[in-house]
Amino acid sequence: MVCDSQWDLVLEKALASYSRAYNFRAISLRYFNAAGASSAGDIGEDHDPETHLIPLVLRAIMTGEELTVFGDDYPTPDGTAVRDYIHVDDLAAAHVLALEALEQGSPTAAYNLGSGRGYSVLEVIKAAEKVTGKKVPYRVGPRRPGDPAVLVASAEKAMAELGWRPRYTELEDIIATAWQWHRRRPRVS
Repeated sequence: MVCDSQWDLVLEKALASYSRAYNFRAISLRYFNAAGASSAGDIGEDHDPETHLIPLVLRAIMTGEELTVFGDDYPTPDGTAVRDYIHVDDLAAAHVLALEALEQGSPTAAYNLGSGRGYSVLEVIKAAEKVTGKKVPYRVGPRRPGDPAVLVASAEKAMAELGWRPRYTELEDIIATAWQWHRRRPRVS
């Protein structure tokens, strides 16, 4: 079975081939755990089913339903998986810079977009508790098959070539924007 990241790689290679063959230019942006909500608080995450950690943590706070932490035996400082979270406003800014780069003649390229810092599942839970002032009900379950222990981006290329810099560099700030959005929503599913 081919996972999403494998399809993304296939598409990036196809774009590069098409670029060489037809003088076509494209920029691929690789997101590492998009999170948060617009700074205005009017656009946020609402997936069905929800699979992203930060909205699931906030939902657990709002509903009292237990969050499942998938595994606590990873080779990480606290045993839970570590991921890199990047704010949606920072991703939007990267898109603008990528389009401007293409307008200025930049060649086909791919860029990682992340903070370069990883946070464990338990660190996300603690940060959410600090932001909201409420406890997150959770239990530890078994690992999900195929989940790596650590996924953290190096965005150095995007910073060097596009001039991109994330404004939201603290996990608590990212969670605070998501919390603001989730509190305004009348429906919790």
